[in-house]
Parts: sequence; C-alpha cells; structure tokens
Amino acid sequence: MEVHGPASESLRLSEHYRQLTDDELIAIAQDTSELTEMAQQALATEISQRKLTIPMQLPPSPPPGTEDGETEDPYAEDRQVVQIATVYSLSDALKLQALLDQSEIPFFMGEEKATRAEQVTTNFRNGVPVGVMKIGVPWAQAAMQHYEPADEPATPEDQLDEDLAVHCPRCHSEDVVFEQLVNNPSTGDGSTKYAWTCASCGNQWQDQGVETKY
Repeated sequence: MEVHGPASESLRLSEHYRQLTDDELIAIAQDTSELTEMAQQALATEISQRKLTIPMQLPPSPPPGTEDGETEDPYAEDRQVVQIATVYSLSDALKLQALLDQSEIPFFMGEEKATRAEQVTTNFRNGVPVGVMKIGVPWAQAAMQHYEPADEPATPEDQLDEDLAVHCPRCHSEDVVFEQLVNNPSTGDGSTKYAWTCASCGNQWQDQGVETKY
C-alpha cells in the first residue's frame, strides 16, 4: 500500500499548482479559506516564483446591526491585524512597504496603524510592528521572501560576545589559548577547571572558565 507523508503531499501540491495557468492560480488565490495550510504554502510559493500580482479583495462591509444593537460580522476574523514583521529603521520600512505595495497588500505600521512608512511617528529604534489583515498573511509571507532588512538590533548574545572575553590575569591580554580541562579530585565533587596560557606574556593559570570584563 502506498503511503503519502507530508513530504510527498507537499511535492504533489507543488506539481499541481505548477501545471495551472496564471489565471487559474489567481482565481484560486482569491479565496484560500478551504485550502489546507500546506496547500496555501505551495500556492504562495508558485505565485511568488511566477511573480504574479494578486489583487487584494477586502471582505465586504459588515451587515447592519440587529434590532438589539448587536452587529454580526462573519468576516471579523479575516479582518484581524496580524503582525508579520518588526522594522527598526525608516529605510527598512520603505523596503517592506515597496514589496507589499507591489503585491497590492494593505498594511499597518506602528501603534498608530499608519498605512505609509512616512506617516509613522513611533521611534524606529524601539521597533515598529508591521501588520496585515489575517486574510492577506499568505501573500505577505510570499512577498517577504525577498525582504532583507539592513537594520536589526543586536541580540543579547551578540552584545555579550562584544563586551566579555577571557583575559590574562597578569597582563590583561585577550590573546589567550585554551589548553585543556583539568580534573580537581581534591574537591570531591568531580568539578573541573580550565587551563589557559597567555600568548602575550606566557602566563599559565586555571579558572572556572568564566569570562572576565576589563
């Protein structure tokens, strides 16, 4: 019996969409509500590879309120704004804006929900969230395959690597060489120490391997 796993299903979907015409792909892309997540990804990939532009169809306006004052909106979930990225400079915001504009995808930037990067009043250094309506997320993800931000904040690990290093306790040089791990039977707890040699002054010492800051 032939067994179809996720990988084979993904290949099958990719081949299926590859055989469709541009118009057929665009027609399917107008409503992906009945497609599986894997099918949506395969469809978005094929559309991106062909560089097709999918006209963004906004859900119709909600119906008027009922007699008791309640308003039923069957498209409320599709209209929810989902964050797709965070930009840390105006230049990166403009890059992302150009890609979304090219695919005709409405977007919102910052807490003020600006529709243009130039209208953002939030400080980009603190990070400005970018969101699109939930219905447009697959197309936004396809467009962002070509998004390469130039300004990203340093991670805590990056900052630690820049600020901390192993130094020689005698001359404070960072030009040190790790020799070996040394067992310390006197402690009885199986602890080990790191043996180092300074390439600058020749000093040799052992420690717990904790980086030092000078």
